Amino acid sequence: MELLQAFLPFIVLMGIMYFLMIRPQKKQQETKLNMLNNLKPGDHIITISGLHGVVDEVNHTKGIAVIDCEGVYLTFNLPAIAQVVEPVEPVVDGIVVEEVDVVEDVEGVEDTQE
Repeated sequence: MELLQAFLPFIVLMGIMYFLMIRPQKKQQETKLNMLNNLKPGDHIITISGLHGVVDEVNHTKGIAVIDCEGVYLTFNLPAIAQVVEPVEPVVDGIVVEEVDVVEDVEGVEDTQE
């Protein structure tokens, strides 16, 4: 009986450590692993260094993803992706700016607009 009373505080302390430290960390790891397994091209992401971009391609066997950052393609390891976010539309002076395709001038074609 005295042996149980001597180890009871240690057992209670281990239980508290499990519920306050180990269990939440396991849930967080599981959530991140699930996010990385569901990563697909077109997802908007933020890396651990704060770089924002769009996933161009994902290779789960090699554990890499190619990220498009405004025309610059960078290759990252999957664990370097911190989060998947919703795409944000640019706002200028309270007005949502939509992306517009740019049409380049072609030689031999005159602009008829005045």
